Amino acid sequence: MEINHQKADRIKKLGNFDISLIRKRLLSLNNDEWNAEEDFKLNYNKNNKALNQVKHLTLRFIDRQKETYDYLESPRWQQWKTLLFPLMKEIVTTYRYKNPVFPKVMFANLPSGSFIPPHIDGDKSGYIPHKIHLPILTNKQSYFFLENKRYHFETGMAYEVNNGLSHAVANKGVTDRIHLIFECLDYDIQPKSTQNKMKRLR
Repeated sequence: MEINHQKADRIKKLGNFDISLIRKRLLSLNNDEWNAEEDFKLNYNKNNKALNQVKHLTLRFIDRQKETYDYLESPRWQQWKTLLFPLMKEIVTTYRYKNPVFPKVMFANLPSGSFIPPHIDGDKSGYIPHKIHLPILTNKQSYFFLENKRYHFETGMAYEVNNGLSHAVANKGVTDRIHLIFECLDYDIQPKSTQNKMKRLR
């Protein structure tokens, strides 16, 4: 498994990116396209009470029965990958990976007035991928809390967050907060046995 020596200590800005086409497409979705049956099949965290207020559009998610590089893919990924894959590769250029792999890709929609309580979903020792948030729709009263500090994530700015630390989210505004959230692994530093498995998954 990857040892992530470049993992952000807390929060790291990765740059501004054009989200106009993604935003337009997301705003055209109807409510039934969020939290569809396949989201519950792919994303085992959907049964987590901490996330029961969040609506998801899950495109890739790791197989909990296997390694962090091994993932399941929604048929919806084929509808989104032309738009998302080049953008994700552009966002992670700062890591200088020749062959980045993205085992988790999803949109998370936190409705107005919702709160995700403090939780940890990573390992601060570094044995996890980079966890990246790209706000697509937000408001000035939408906050990300990392330990005891509050942050406001701006639309179009990509952020790596250290999800091995306690974090929470609050949307106190009157609009939904929608983020593209994905994880990134470096294919080239995986053991050879892992690389052979990952070839079919990239």
